[in-house]
Amino acid sequence: MRTVWLSGAEWLAVLRVGLGLWWLESWRHKDKKGWFERGTGIAWAAGVARDHRWPAVRTGFQRVVAPRPKLMAYVVVYAELAVGLGLVTGLLTPVALLGGLVLNLLYLVLMIHDWAEQGQNAMMALISLVALLALSWQTWSLDAAIGWLGA
Repeated sequence: MRTVWLSGAEWLAVLRVGLGLWWLESWRHKDKKGWFERGTGIAWAAGVARDHRWPAVRTGFQRVVAPRPKLMAYVVVYAELAVGLGLVTGLLTPVALLGGLVLNLLYLVLMIHDWAEQGQNAMMALISLVALLALSWQTWSLDAAIGWLGA
């Protein structure tokens, strides 16, 4: 593979770290007080799920998220932080990539009506998939430094 300036593995690491920074920014700009104390994030999602065109989304939300809104707020917010840290540091990178991919697919399905969000979620999911299948933790990662995961 011919590349400019960096090797192919290094460019994949740049992509992985950039995706991690995107997740960290998603975490940083969240109103954590609103999410944790007032339940704003889950309340917003509940409204989206309630009006969703797909019955499976409405039912799934009612069964999984609605009974435990406070726990789900913590799960969402800290999952974004964990994914971002995992990707930037390259620690347990495949786990972080799969976690981010699942979050993006869930967000994509939940917000199917919101075209402004679809591009972001689709691109983040695509980057996760490429970084996962290309073993992007081979370079510039704690996984590689430790010698985990075939790095």
